[in-house]
Amino acid sequence: MKRESKKIRIGNVEIGGNAPVSVQSMCNTDTRDVQATVRQIKELSDAGCEIIRVAVPDKEAAQVLGDIKKQIKIPIIADIHFDWRLAVEAINQGIDGLRLNPGNIGKRENIEKVVKLAKEKEIPIRIGVNAGSLEKELAQEEGDLSQKLVKSALKHVKILEDLDFNLIKISLKSSDVPVMIDAYRQIADIVDYPLHLGVTEAGTLKRGLIKSSVGIGTLLSLGIGDTIRVSLTENPVEEVYAGFEILKSLNLRQKGLNLISCPTCGRCQIDLINLAKQVEEKFRNIDKPVTVAVMGCAVNGPGEAKSADIGIAGGINEGYIFKKGEIIRKVNEKNLLLAFEEEFSKLLLEYH
Repeated sequence: MKRESKKIRIGNVEIGGNAPVSVQSMCNTDTRDVQATVRQIKELSDAGCEIIRVAVPDKEAAQVLGDIKKQIKIPIIADIHFDWRLAVEAINQGIDGLRLNPGNIGKRENIEKVVKLAKEKEIPIRIGVNAGSLEKELAQEEGDLSQKLVKSALKHVKILEDLDFNLIKISLKSSDVPVMIDAYRQIADIVDYPLHLGVTEAGTLKRGLIKSSVGIGTLLSLGIGDTIRVSLTENPVEEVYAGFEILKSLNLRQKGLNLISCPTCGRCQIDLINLAKQVEEKFRNIDKPVTVAVMGCAVNGPGEAKSADIGIAGGINEGYIFKKGEIIRKVNEKNLLLAFEEEFSKLLLEYH
C-alpha cells in the first residue's frame, strides 16, 4: 500500500497523492551559461526526465532563469541556499519550484517575503535536509543521525506552516543508506507531505547505482516516496535512466525500454555482451513501454523470454528474432542487429 500523501504540483507535474512517482535530475552546468544549461535540460528531457533542478548561487544565475524556462518543456526548480533575495528573483523569473530551507535564509521578515510570494504564485518549496550539513546545534546533540534529520526537517516545516504555507515537499538525504531509510520511515509516519527520495553523494556510476537502488528501492517497496533523484558522479542523463529502471523494477512505472538479457554462459556462441549493450544504447530513449530480450542461446531464448514483446536468441554464429516466444526470423550474426532494428521498427508502429 502506498503511503497517502498530499498532492502538490510542480509546473504540470503532479507529485504525491495518486500521481505516479516522478523522476528528477539536476543540471551540472553553470546556470549563468543559458545555452549550455538549456542544451543539457533538453538532453535530460529526451531521456525521460520530468523535473529539472538548477543551482542558483548568485544574482546573475537567478536573473537568467526566465530565459532558460522559455526554452524548455519540463518544470524547473531553483536550488537556493542562504540568500532570500535569490529566492524572490527566481520566483519572479517564473520558476516552478524552490529547493530552500527557510530556517537558513536569515531574519523572519525575509522568510516572510519569500513565503508570501511563493504562496501567491503557488510555488512549492522543497525542504531538503542533508546529513552532511545539519545545523550545528542539532549535529552536536545526542541521538541517532536519522532522528536529527527528521528533527531538522520538522523545524523547517513548522516555519512554513506558521506562515500558513503548505505546498511542501521534503527530503532527508544521507550517503549512509540505512540512515536515509530510517529517516524517511520516521517522517512518513509524522507528516503527509510528499517525499523526495535520494541517497546523497552516492558516488560514481556503479557504486552510486547500487546505493541508490538499495535506498530508494527499499522505501518505494514500502510505499514511501513520491518523486526520486538518483545522485551520481556522472552525466546526469544516467541519473534519469537509473531512476526509471528502479521504478520499472518495482512495477511502479512502465515508461520506455525494459531490457531482459541473460548473463551468458558456456553455451553462448555469439558476442552477447556487446549485442545487449548495442540494443540498449540504440533504444534507450524510446517512450513506448516495450520489453526487449537479448538471450545467449536457444535454451534461454524464446522460451524463458516469451513474455518479451520482441527479442534475440543466439545460435552458432547466428541468431533468432522472436516475438512473444515465437521465432519470426533466422539471421547470420553479422546481420543480426540490423535485422532486429527492422523488426523493432515494425513493432513500434503497432503502438498508438
